[in-house]
Amino acid sequence: MTVKPTKAVRTPDAPPAGAGRERPRTPRAAGTAPAPAAGTGASGHGPALLAALPWTAVALLAVLLLAVVARLPWAGDLGMHAATVLRLREDLVHPGNPLVDAATPSPYYSPWTVLLGGLARISGLSVFVVLRGAALVALTLLATGIVRYVRTLGGRRAAPALAVLCVLFLWGTERFMWSGFPGLHSLALGAAYPSALALGLAFHFWALLTRALRGPAGWPAFCGLGAMWAVILLCHQFSGVVASLGALAAVLGARGLPRAVRPRLAAALLLGLAVLALWPYYDFFALFGADSLDAIHRPLYREPLAHYGLALLGVAALAVRLRRDRRDPLVLFFALGALLYAAGRATGHYSWGRALPAALIPAQLAAALAVTGDGRAAVRRTFGVLLVPALLAGFCAQSGALGYVIRPQALPAPLADHYRKPWTGYHWTTPWVRYGDVVMAERFPARQIPAYGPYTVAPGYPDFFLPDEDRREAAVRGFYAAGTSAGERARTLRRYGVRWVVAPRARAAEITRGLTNLRERAAGPGGGQVLYEVVDGGGRRGPR
Repeated sequence: MTVKPTKAVRTPDAPPAGAGRERPRTPRAAGTAPAPAAGTGASGHGPALLAALPWTAVALLAVLLLAVVARLPWAGDLGMHAATVLRLREDLVHPGNPLVDAATPSPYYSPWTVLLGGLARISGLSVFVVLRGAALVALTLLATGIVRYVRTLGGRRAAPALAVLCVLFLWGTERFMWSGFPGLHSLALGAAYPSALALGLAFHFWALLTRALRGPAGWPAFCGLGAMWAVILLCHQFSGVVASLGALAAVLGARGLPRAVRPRLAAALLLGLAVLALWPYYDFFALFGADSLDAIHRPLYREPLAHYGLALLGVAALAVRLRRDRRDPLVLFFALGALLYAAGRATGHYSWGRALPAALIPAQLAAALAVTGDGRAAVRRTFGVLLVPALLAGFCAQSGALGYVIRPQALPAPLADHYRKPWTGYHWTTPWVRYGDVVMAERFPARQIPAYGPYTVAPGYPDFFLPDEDRREAAVRGFYAAGTSAGERARTLRRYGVRWVVAPRARAAEITRGLTNLRERAAGPGGGQVLYEVVDGGGRRGPR
């Protein structure tokens, strides 16, 4: 028995997918499964598969970053943050300077590091285990924050995932890593840094603020936003500037704000300023007088096309958005960030270059939304064709992160060239050097040794709150300088209560000549560094 074909009925609210004219149904035998509906069969899986590709890529990158976090490679500021958590684990109330034996405040004592220090104290976990957990929290906040913020801006189902890819890869064609710049390679080395957490909070902050402005939300919501803004600034001041510029862009881009919103915004601002003023671990507002950071930030202005050139695709997408809406929040965000970055170059305040993510992030998000947004199909296709090779080029530039999971020798040469070998560390000193001991060390080892508990004579990083920083640095330079007398070196060791000296093997004989109270105790991997104990009266403490 056969079933007669029925005439298809077109309803006004359910138009057929595709061409605009109906395709007659094909008769089928009784007991035969119905043919797939248009858009759901094999030929209809194309758009769904394309939408799933970005999410698949994000999932693979998440697995990669999880594997990297498990190894926690060290090639940057990890020692600074480990030392900070370590001091807080020992004394949450009066931790002192994290790097040198001095009772000074430090901007590294943020709400986040205080929480981590308390966790380390209560749990008994090592600092590096705690930092691995911190990295997982930061990466989760960053990924979910991007997704949440992009959803407030519109776009199709794939928009959030594509935005994550753009934030990770739309930087430049050469390897570039800097704290607070969320490229893949930067995150591989800096996921445990407070800057990663602050950026993750910033994306959530922008999403919550955007929704509050559209609501409008009540007083508690705006007060919570004010406190959140302050926490971001305290956790990482440079990322806090980026968060502030994004918030200002959201407010300036909001249309038809109810009169009730303005006093709530003012209350949020005042509450945030109060939290900043009352933070007990350091004077936040004193940081505005710090000018010692400009020199180390000068590289942010070198080779901009090589380091950030791929984001120009996002700038083109912002131009399209500007034509549609002159108060587009991403356009305003970009303009504010670009203006501050340019002002840093013009005035010589190169530390202002740390605000560059405020220009790059909106460009990266705009590139993703140009492909997945509600614009004309021709525009979406054009940006899609351009975005694919840009993301691939960015992946190649950031591919050095693969070397922290896969042996670099196993990577293709073009990818292995972007790999940065992690530092060896100074764990080999720990059988001898104890918590709180003072170590004489040059700048590079001074960036790592405090992570294990000792102090160094001079900090490995600029320290605005250390009043005798210049004198300490001069003392270290003099100790290691050729031609310095043994008597002057001995006076330096006594002045700073030095218990240990780390010296390069190639110059060890010269540096220790005439210092009869130095005893060699250990050598680093490869024998390149030597640890000497400063012995008083010929005594010996011995390994612990």
